[in-house]
Amino acid sequence: MGFSQAISGMNAASKHLDVIGNNIANAATVGFKSSSIAFADFYAGSKVGMGVKIADVMQNFNDGITTATNNNLDVAISGNGFFRLIDSGGQVFYTRNGQFQLDAERNIISTEGFHLTGYPTTGMPPKIQQGATPVPLQISQVMLNATATTKASMQINLNSNNEIPVRSPVNAEESDTFNYSNTITTYDSLGNQHNVQLIYVKTSDNHWDVHYIDNSDPTATLQPLGQMEFDTAGRLISNPDMIINVNGINGSANNTFTLSYLNSTQQNLGKEAGSVKSPYADGFAAGDLVGFNINDDGTIYGVYSNQQTMILGQIAMADFANLNGLEPAGNNNWRSTINSGGEVLGIANTGTFGILTSGAVEASNVDMSQELVNMIVAQRNYQSNSQTIKTQDQILNTLVNLR
Repeated sequence: MGFSQAISGMNAASKHLDVIGNNIANAATVGFKSSSIAFADFYAGSKVGMGVKIADVMQNFNDGITTATNNNLDVAISGNGFFRLIDSGGQVFYTRNGQFQLDAERNIISTEGFHLTGYPTTGMPPKIQQGATPVPLQISQVMLNATATTKASMQINLNSNNEIPVRSPVNAEESDTFNYSNTITTYDSLGNQHNVQLIYVKTSDNHWDVHYIDNSDPTATLQPLGQMEFDTAGRLISNPDMIINVNGINGSANNTFTLSYLNSTQQNLGKEAGSVKSPYADGFAAGDLVGFNINDDGTIYGVYSNQQTMILGQIAMADFANLNGLEPAGNNNWRSTINSGGEVLGIANTGTFGILTSGAVEASNVDMSQELVNMIVAQRNYQSNSQTIKTQDQILNTLVNLR
């Protein structure tokens, strides 16, 4: 019996060395999770044990160190969760290896060519369809089309000390027919830029007329916009919203947008004719994709040549009730099993899911110092069990040689 006990011990120590060797071999593998082995004694109807058996090989899912890279498609997970991948056959895999790249169709893929999945966008401006079925993520190079201006705003301060102009009617090219002017830039349906000049004429104390002209349209003429009335404290008390109509140019559609003067004032500015704060107008020209960013919640934003950004999708995260129930599938991937439970989907930096770091990867969590100590222990176990066989052989030899 001593032979079988020792052989089981040697086999167990050999398996332990296999686990240690695999850990050490993958010490530089991105996203690798080290394993440890669990042993159990073995009995068969006797108080004297029959040796040892392998109870389980367990993986350690603690975080590895986050290491910076020069690739903005690399993504590291800090905390719970896995990236969700799908192969060409529709089979789903899970990984902590965030070394991603683009294929010829601009899909985000893993090193083995599996597609990274996430939540798509819908509408314009685009919004993430959270709760939708994850789909392969793509960084499209499709041009960001122009968007016409629909609203604008500014806070203007008109000088209460201004005199009423002596010349009339108001003329955009004759500065002595008005008190103050400023320009706001807007866009039409084709992305053409319109420089709309706004002209302010004092008509009486606390009362002003506002006019406008589109200086980008050679056929445009000066148009009345509305009146501004202020109280004795200089607060705007008339309707702050005014409607501007501009003609299309170069084939674009005519455009109408609202200009808000909310929180505008009338105060004595000394010699200044007026001042403007916080000018704003939505809309923009067309732009080409020049880059992209991945935020800590997995949202992917395209950066365009027109200084705009647009959300392209969001990386989906997956977690499981029992991580040690996952089945290793090679290439730093796992599959779900009955023991792991079904995938729990979500997004990074919410709930129990960890945070993502773009331009970085999660290093292997192998502790080399501990593995070398474990190697010594496994080696001693193997040698000790071999000594048991040697001793049993000597005893057997003595029995055989009895006269």
